Amino acid sequence: MKHFKHMQASSAKEAANQTKNGASVLIAGGTDILGTLKDEILPTYPETVVDIKTIEGMDEIKEDGNALRIGALATLAQVAESETVKNGCPVLAEACARAASPTIRHMGTIGGNACQMHRCWYFRTPDDRFHCIRKGGDWCPARIGDNRYHSIYGDQDGCYASSSHDTAPALAALGATVVTTNREVPAEEFFRASGTRSNVLEDGEVVTEFKVPKAPKSAFQKFALRKSIDFPLVNCAVAQQEDGSVRVVLGGVYPAPWRSAEAEAELSRGIDAVSVERAADAAVSVCKPLGKNGYKVEIARTMVKRTLLELAERG
Repeated sequence: MKHFKHMQASSAKEAANQTKNGASVLIAGGTDILGTLKDEILPTYPETVVDIKTIEGMDEIKEDGNALRIGALATLAQVAESETVKNGCPVLAEACARAASPTIRHMGTIGGNACQMHRCWYFRTPDDRFHCIRKGGDWCPARIGDNRYHSIYGDQDGCYASSSHDTAPALAALGATVVTTNREVPAEEFFRASGTRSNVLEDGEVVTEFKVPKAPKSAFQKFALRKSIDFPLVNCAVAQQEDGSVRVVLGGVYPAPWRSAEAEAELSRGIDAVSVERAADAAVSVCKPLGKNGYKVEIARTMVKRTLLELAERG
């Protein structure tokens, strides 16, 4: 690792001010950014690392009417074990419980998980050996290269990386809002590849909390090669809304969480064995797999089916 300055921010506003020039990065749990700095995968190395984990009040989890407010510094373990989250938004508790390993869940934060960069090996290769479109290049090497774990729903602005956040599909399915120091962004609009970021955050902007509508009837499923620790090949979050409609969101299949309108349409008359089967088929009907990841289509179909069946079992 190269030398960098280190400072502890006393507030989210101070942290935001420190990152306005684009020469600083934030650190909370450090489970992603430290590896990023060690491998030197960013086009430019940051001058300053701004520590935000000591900011008071940003790790709170509390009810607010028909919603929960979850501070960005709440650890994945805290969210997973919170009775408030388990009762109000079980899909989010389950997603946090399935993220990474127990050690990482006790260090990593929900804000960090939501903001982590994609795991694409071309993007993550040290020394910028593959000058991909996300780093100012003209194309995505995964389009014709080794794309076993990449998008099966096409590209997002030329990028074929797959979303690796376990919390992202849950937040999108719940209709959550990401609150920053500058604005409030619907979760469905937040996860969009933008340069080296996997979200729409700008320089000088820090995520402070998540506003999450309650959805007691919700569920989460994940498929990974190593069940106890790995990033998802495919994950799926579903949540029933107050009007009875069901949101179906897949992760690991596109650069952002993929909400399947096709699957949701098959559930408009209720959830039963027939509608679940049709929804699973509909969810993958618009897939565009690459040369080496066609196997993920069947995994995605199965994840939708299993998650919806689990939702139905919850009454």
